[in-house]
Amino acid sequence: SMPSEMLLKIFSYLDAVSLLSLGCVNKRFHELANDNGIWLKLYSSSLHPKWKIKSKQTETASLGCAALHDKKPGYWKKEYIFKQTCAFKTRVMRLVKFLDPYTGLPCKNKEAMKVSGLSWIIVLKDKNGKEHIVEKPKLSFKDTSVTVLWCGTDWPCLDILSTLKLFGVTPLLPDQSRPPNKNGPRRFSLIAEYHLANLTENSVAVGADELVQLFSLSPGLLVGIWKEKNEIAFVMASLHYNQLLERSILGSATVQYAPPPNKPFLDDIDSEYGLHDYSLHLDLHGRSCMYLCGSFKCLFCRKRDIENGYLRLRVVNLKDNRKHLPVTGTLGICWETDVFKGNVKDCFVMDVTLLDETGKPFWCFSAPVHMELSTKSSGLYDYMGHIYTADYADSEGKVCVEFIWLEETKEYIIVTLVLYISTKKVNSWYGTNY
Repeated sequence: SMPSEMLLKIFSYLDAVSLLSLGCVNKRFHELANDNGIWLKLYSSSLHPKWKIKSKQTETASLGCAALHDKKPGYWKKEYIFKQTCAFKTRVMRLVKFLDPYTGLPCKNKEAMKVSGLSWIIVLKDKNGKEHIVEKPKLSFKDTSVTVLWCGTDWPCLDILSTLKLFGVTPLLPDQSRPPNKNGPRRFSLIAEYHLANLTENSVAVGADELVQLFSLSPGLLVGIWKEKNEIAFVMASLHYNQLLERSILGSATVQYAPPPNKPFLDDIDSEYGLHDYSLHLDLHGRSCMYLCGSFKCLFCRKRDIENGYLRLRVVNLKDNRKHLPVTGTLGICWETDVFKGNVKDCFVMDVTLLDETGKPFWCFSAPVHMELSTKSSGLYDYMGHIYTADYADSEGKVCVEFIWLEETKEYIIVTLVLYISTKKVNSWYGTNY
């Protein structure tokens, strides 16, 4: 029963976030909270001196009445949100420009995530179209990736689920002076979508322990299933820092962020080379512990190493024991729920960062990988033990690793590490035709 003029006067004392929340109360509040007079005042007060006002639209902002009467309700609300969003993205992306000379990747990811108020959620959709949102993940940061774990006791039944969507979530209007409000307006950026129908048949089995089975979905998703109930125990996502913030912030709720095409660097390298002067940074970890961290420079392949649609980069050679790599600890992926904890052995999370000759990230991923006992036996005099293999493949390339288990010292040794890069990936990157 309160007059609209009195409500507008009250609304004029509120900040933008409060106005957006108020607009969700009912239809009348929504119309009043879109008032151009209130939003024009907020828009004008938020203008930073370094923003140059050149367009006719912004020039009319100072005229007051003309700017109010000529615009539809909600116009200045959209303008305010657009300006604030652009300033926010610029502030975050400025931090991403600082690169680590060791990995070639942004070295201020944690600071950028803190500034942005970024978090990640998963949305499970059942076959009836109903959505279930799972938040409050546990984070584990590594040199080149972040591992995100969701666990709970109220997961929907696996049999009725159709898809799982992974989103980056940021406050629509971030406020540096206070933490983000969970119930405030938020912006969703779609990172990946996974199909859960026939999960155990259509995904890669990574391993199991007494309580759970692990299944891998590309890109970088690990789903833990209870053995007894065939229900979800937890979900773990491995997110590589390369384009992590862009994918988590610059996409929309329905369309994933697409990175701009590479501008090839032209040189006069020997025509017998396929790839040259590449660098690799490799991490193997189990979510909470690190097993291996290595960097390799001056990787190359010649044209004779190109076959079956792949270019081969040999990083560790079986015959060159000077480059063999010891792995610290027994490989496995640690998991936990609200009640139980465990460790699934003979698997790990692999982070690969491959940089081209100019130092640009060429192929990057973070994904769970499982090991298998090979039928081959070690013919090396220095290493007598069982051989294990671990392979990873996606649309851009493959990684093949061979380990030898040394029973005496209780450690693995990497004796072979080979990267196979898809010729389609190379051709699109350089505009060539291998």
